[in-house]
Amino acid sequence: MGHTNSLILAATLICLHGSGAWAQTSATTPQQTSTTAPQEDRLPVNIHGTIRSKYEYQTQENEGRFEVRNARVSVDGKLSPVIGYKAEIDLCDEGKIKMLDAYTRLKPAQGLQLTLGQMRVPFTIDAHRSPHQQYFANRSFIAKQVGNVRDVGFAAGYTIQAGFPIVLEAGFFNGSGLTNQKDFWSNSVNFSAKAQLLLPHGFGLVLSTQKIKPDNVDVMMYDAGLYWHARGWHVEAEYLYKHYAHDAFRPVHAFDAFVSYDIPTGQGLIRYVTPLLRYDYMSDHSDGKRYLEGKENPEGSLIVNDYQRSRITGGVTLSLKKPFVSDIRINYEKYFYRDGGVAHTSEKDKLVVELVTSSETEPDFYKNNNFLILISSKQRRTTKGTLMA
Repeated sequence: MGHTNSLILAATLICLHGSGAWAQTSATTPQQTSTTAPQEDRLPVNIHGTIRSKYEYQTQENEGRFEVRNARVSVDGKLSPVIGYKAEIDLCDEGKIKMLDAYTRLKPAQGLQLTLGQMRVPFTIDAHRSPHQQYFANRSFIAKQVGNVRDVGFAAGYTIQAGFPIVLEAGFFNGSGLTNQKDFWSNSVNFSAKAQLLLPHGFGLVLSTQKIKPDNVDVMMYDAGLYWHARGWHVEAEYLYKHYAHDAFRPVHAFDAFVSYDIPTGQGLIRYVTPLLRYDYMSDHSDGKRYLEGKENPEGSLIVNDYQRSRITGGVTLSLKKPFVSDIRINYEKYFYRDGGVAHTSEKDKLVVELVTSSETEPDFYKNNNFLILISSKQRRTTKGTLMA
């Protein structure tokens, strides 16, 4: 039933986009293009899509697989200079259909935005990247296991100019995640807050914190990240600390650091060649839910869902010359587990070849809001290889 509803929603979004585009066209017929058509009649409706397809080969098991990792469709736009919206679904998130974003965003004053609905919560750097904004084929442990959270709630953001932009975001959320909204009632206060300091000379500092309650135990997370992006280089490091109330589980430490360098290649099919290298680590991790005999059970206790591991990832990204993002990512991942650590099926040494195509761009509504969002540099390049403002 959930899949059927999501498919109906996808069709509805596409139909709405079509009708919106028709309305814009009909609103600007030759008889009306002079000066009488109100500006709001021509406000755009945008539809975007992202597809990630990959082949993975596990070198130790001598096994391989093809996978469509993401097939996302989104619609965004604005009803006025003050009111914007976005709805996004993933038709194939590891084979499942998921509703990702569904929110309305208001811009009542310069630099201020208010968001109500389902969204990615303001927390961490790497977990905030959409699939087409990622540098590697597979996300870091911080983004995948420890800090990747979408939820339903209310968030506010404000940009301060203090010689450089400071972007502040904070919000309150259900704590229910993407599902279980209808009958979810809670007296627990779940929140997230984030500060981005966009410093001169390409430096950036990001600090964030989050409180969640996946089951019966409060979980607090603290994250700090630093990056430098200039002259084709991107260097980034991020650390996350996760604490479980009443010592229900030992604290989790996660770390991610990587470097990449863009090499322009001219006017051929391949626009950029980007070698990159990453190291990431996580200690034993619990998702905060109680289990008994391998199944969720309120009579159980918190267990290790992800065993301690570290990983070295090296590779190259080939950026194709397209009007939208189109990358070929070639990575090799080497995993290191402590004695007794159990690896998930997909968390072993492997070669990954991934093709990402996306028409995603930052909506004009958010650009005009002066709200700066950390994104991959590739999304901001023009066809000549310069960075857009």
